[in-house]
Amino acid sequence: MYIGVASYKSSSNCSNSGSLKMGVMRYVAIMFIGVLGYVVCSEAQLQPGFYSKSCPKAEKIVQDFVHEHIHNAPSLAAAFLRMHFHDCFVRGCDASLLLNSTSSNQAEKSGGPNLSLRGFDFIDRVKSLLEAECPGIVSCADTVALVARDSVVATGGPFWKVPTGRRDGTISMASEALANIPAPTSNFSNLQTHFGNKGLDLKDLVLLSGAHTIGITRCSSIANRLYNFTGVGDQDPALDSEYAANLKARKCKTPTDNTTLLEMDPGSHRTFDLSYYSLVLKRRGIFQSDAALTTNPTSKSYITQLLQGPLEDFYSEFAKSMEKMGRVNVKTGTEGEIRKHCAVVNS
Repeated sequence: MYIGVASYKSSSNCSNSGSLKMGVMRYVAIMFIGVLGYVVCSEAQLQPGFYSKSCPKAEKIVQDFVHEHIHNAPSLAAAFLRMHFHDCFVRGCDASLLLNSTSSNQAEKSGGPNLSLRGFDFIDRVKSLLEAECPGIVSCADTVALVARDSVVATGGPFWKVPTGRRDGTISMASEALANIPAPTSNFSNLQTHFGNKGLDLKDLVLLSGAHTIGITRCSSIANRLYNFTGVGDQDPALDSEYAANLKARKCKTPTDNTTLLEMDPGSHRTFDLSYYSLVLKRRGIFQSDAALTTNPTSKSYITQLLQGPLEDFYSEFAKSMEKMGRVNVKTGTEGEIRKHCAVVNS
């Protein structure tokens, strides 16, 4: 199209009337290109109700399955939230996390940060229902995003918008999971870098960390904080000493305990509320990454503001950050594929 416009412009044998017509044609052509570019760009973006015509029942199928089954294992809400987060932080929200390893490749699922993830069979069951309704239409990436939201809502947590249209990636490497997913041992600088690399700011860091208000972890994840913080048998000084003593006496009795489960928000781990932030300010956040939020004046100020406001404000701000995270490096348009089975690329 631009070549055509250029050739019109280069003509030197036209009359004034012809020049005017050529100018009009040039303008129309440029306007058409601009509109076309806008349409292509729009189609390549996530949008609410992306499947409204191609698979109108898609979102209800996901929602109905979640509402029917999540109450049998409500702790899966936190698991799906974590799954969505871990997926988005590696190659964007493209369901690369769901791919199985092969004889020639160790996939993200096999990476250290993802070994404790669960709920993959739940995702597979939802996907099989979507395939039965609309074969090859709904991506695994959108399935994860919708299940994460719907499971949190179904267990009493906040609602956030999930625009759809993500496509599935075909590359998945364990090494990238280790390099891109913030560890629970992260200091503030490390957290800021990881989130910044995904276009997420300090406010997003604080809000998304608030997801620790639900869910569980294992003693092994905090063993060093309790028993060997700097390698000389010491305890993390950033962890409240009374709380640490209680954990040692009642939960994590040995530094080699790999099985005992811990609530990340003791006494409130099934309720999506502000108590996590209260614990963080009391130096009782379970992870070093939780404690790290208080080492920066800006992030600590955000926590204080959240605690001073109503729960609804937290829900509203959390929703904005979740939608923002759900857009990280998404594949749309003709990128990637729509996997038939979430654990393997299409043959």
